[in-house]
Amino acid sequence: MHIAIIGNGISGITAARFIRKLSDHKITVISAESDYFFSRTALMYIYMGHMRLQDTQPYENWFWKKNRINLKKGLVEKVNYQNKELLFAGGEKMKYDKLVIATGSAPNKFGWPGQDLEAVHGMYSLQDLEAMEHHSKGLKRAVIVGGGLIGIEMAEMFRSRNIPVTFLVRESSFWDAVLPLEETKMIGRHILEHHIDLRLETELKEIVDDGNGKACAVITNKGERIECGFVGLTAGVHPNIDFVKNSELEIQRGIVVNDYLETNIPDVYAIGDCCQMKTPKPGRRPVEAIWYTGRMMGETLAYNICGKKVAYDPGIWFNSAKFLDLEYQVYGSVLAKPPENHTSLYWEHPDGKMSIRIVYDKNSNEVLGFNLMGVRFRHEVCEKWLREKINVEVVLQNLALANFDPEFFKSYEDDVLKMYNQQSGKNLVSKKKRSWDQVFNFLQS
Repeated sequence: MHIAIIGNGISGITAARFIRKLSDHKITVISAESDYFFSRTALMYIYMGHMRLQDTQPYENWFWKKNRINLKKGLVEKVNYQNKELLFAGGEKMKYDKLVIATGSAPNKFGWPGQDLEAVHGMYSLQDLEAMEHHSKGLKRAVIVGGGLIGIEMAEMFRSRNIPVTFLVRESSFWDAVLPLEETKMIGRHILEHHIDLRLETELKEIVDDGNGKACAVITNKGERIECGFVGLTAGVHPNIDFVKNSELEIQRGIVVNDYLETNIPDVYAIGDCCQMKTPKPGRRPVEAIWYTGRMMGETLAYNICGKKVAYDPGIWFNSAKFLDLEYQVYGSVLAKPPENHTSLYWEHPDGKMSIRIVYDKNSNEVLGFNLMGVRFRHEVCEKWLREKINVEVVLQNLALANFDPEFFKSYEDDVLKMYNQQSGKNLVSKKKRSWDQVFNFLQS
């Protein structure tokens, strides 16, 4: 049996690796972007000089041949589902028995005048990185459009070379569609402290052509003209599925799949950023462009293709990122606009660079989520509390179990508990100290 996988990101490569572990099927991984799998989240560090491209490749070049995973560089333009055949740019064809579509995301464009000019790019692909590198030579200012994780990464990249950056964010505070207000304000302060020209409540109206097909300035919705030599479009991403649109595949925002990652066409599957769950689990979105969900989908699909039926279950929501040098973690349900029954305890360090938010049900006191800025909590401990629906007061008394900051770092569990006692009129006391033995015993209980 020949399994063709379109896309060599984390989803497609994980599927290929686990199919090989489980079977002797012929596997071909197809990519128009790169010869070998690389860590997309590490692209920024290539630009910043911390890594080389080969340093971002988790597997040596010999790995693929040794494990009988065929790699093909090429662009699939069309799929003939009836004949089980891929048509490549240039006319080449390839037969398959089962097809996995794992083509990831593409940066959003919203019809801005000038959005297709030279020196206008997103920050998703290896080609985007190469374009940034090319246009950085002699660059006097970059303008970034859209406030999110990719936008802040691009800003950090330019600032690492002392290139001035203007950051246009439509919202009144940074990432306020995702984070509660206090955390968005903390990130906004942090961005300004890093000498990034953050413009809140400012939208892109037009990208100006220099007369030779290259961007030279932007015009904002406030009528301001900002001179620049590069425009970064980071206003979110969408499933990269143009080549299968207007086909028999069921498509909404992404390629629709069931719990087994099957599409509506037999022997065709979709995983990762490009797919959309028909029935997402409670608290999960239909499309989740997240590295760890892509990895989980790839592994799950391998079992299904190899005859071991397994439903995809992403478990409790979590994510992590860095806003410049400010670390961020979230576990469970922490919403920018929470429902009526959600309340939270929010503690912030006096220096404004660390915070702990614990969300819980105001009626049952069941803990619902954790949001950390500049503080590290253990994934396994938080997940156990959330899965077992532990009372928030029990969590607060045992908060030291979650602390994952390095040894000798000051911990703030007592400060959080003290704040809760002040707000509730109670006199709870901490029951645990930071100890590997206590953490291990808790996780085994």
